[in-house]
Amino acid sequence: MRFTPTSIPDVILIEPQVFGDARGFFMETYQAQRFAAAGINANFVQDNQSGSRQGTLRGLHYQIQQAQGKLVRVLVGEIYDVAVDLRRNSPTFGEWVGISLSAENKHQLWVPPGFGHGIYVSSEWAEIHYKTTDYYAPQWERTILWDDPALRITWPLVAGQPTLLSPKDAQGLRLSEAELYE
Repeated sequence: MRFTPTSIPDVILIEPQVFGDARGFFMETYQAQRFAAAGINANFVQDNQSGSRQGTLRGLHYQIQQAQGKLVRVLVGEIYDVAVDLRRNSPTFGEWVGISLSAENKHQLWVPPGFGHGIYVSSEWAEIHYKTTDYYAPQWERTILWDDPALRITWPLVAGQPTLLSPKDAQGLRLSEAELYE
């Protein structure tokens, strides 16, 4: 596996080694010792999977308590995965990283606790799987507007495709109004 820090060094792109032949392929998607050697000392407690159609934007989600680190990968299709640093005392507070993840490239993204997370589905259909370091706690979940002008996230929206949002995501708060990590 290759672990590459992004422009926000705590967010890490993971490229697994893929072994393929005429039958198909094999790859290791998680190995505790290799992740720890790369600085990801995560104890995963929950696995999630979601499927979404093209134009769906989920996020930017985070939990103000029981903050979740997420290891994200795509099983079907392609997404644009965004992590926003919401740690007030961080030198990269308010900055974001966006990475294309797909079933084809097989890359994964480590989004550490303290980050808002969102995805945009650019393929006709996408299924994502992600491991979390803490349990989902709806009482602590918050949402920042995906298009907050202060963040200036460049989402690769599909031309002519409406952006599909849940009511919760459409009513997210601006970063300046949001309750954040301490």
